Amino acid sequence: MSTKFLKNWIFFLLALFFSVSVLAKSEVQLGVVEARNLPADAQRTLALIKKGGPFPYPKDGIVFRNYEGVLPKQKRGYYHEFTVRTPGERSRGARRIVSGGDPASSGEYYYTEDHYATFKRIKE
Repeated sequence: MSTKFLKNWIFFLLALFFSVSVLAKSEVQLGVVEARNLPADAQRTLALIKKGGPFPYPKDGIVFRNYEGVLPKQKRGYYHEFTVRTPGERSRGARRIVSGGDPASSGEYYYTEDHYATFKRIKE
């Protein structure tokens, strides 16, 4: 292999690496949904969150770690997730409300209907 070929190949790999890194860290724009426009099951879940429960699913209230990086970056333990019942599902389904800060009082809530792929900020 020629030196020129190796230099070009290394340059290509470095350019690819840095472009992927920049794209992965760019902030994602979140949609917005009015609380009154949420599905009825999501409205009920939101009301339970504000009351502090009781919650129908054992995993409700667990820490949401934001692995996908879709929500604004925060310290671990900041976000908590709650299941939104999905009609016809035997398991928890894909719908969730994620709260930021103190779930009952923060007013920071996000809705996902596709298991964390996308989120909408809930506007009250």
